[in-house]
Amino acid sequence: MAYTRSILVICAIVCFECRAEDTVTQTPGNMNAVEGRSVTLHCKYNTSDPSQYLFWYIQYPNDFPRYVLRRDTFGADETADEFKGRFDAFLNKTSQNVPLTIQQTELCDSAVYYCALRPTVTMRY
Repeated sequence: MAYTRSILVICAIVCFECRAEDTVTQTPGNMNAVEGRSVTLHCKYNTSDPSQYLFWYIQYPNDFPRYVLRRDTFGADETADEFKGRFDAFLNKTSQNVPLTIQQTELCDSAVYYCALRPTVTMRY
């Protein structure tokens, strides 16, 4: 019998500086993954803002949320150094989703993951 470890992934939703019509939805709420395999966390968003910025954060037990990556409609993607290589996301503006894929999952990937939408801040004079 093969021994496998399960990794529990909990998704949460965050929306910074969102307008009333902006939404972010992560499904499913809880997810199990087998160590060494890949897992995809889903994030669907809805915004009327043409300048879309989507962020993923990770929060380990008894710790604060940490920045993982940013994807935007301008292609100026950014991933924090400690997550480069195994963590990736693609912003699909047409279907308005930005799934996070974690390659070769490890036990230390057990955490709460947040997907956040931040439309461009507009200033009025």
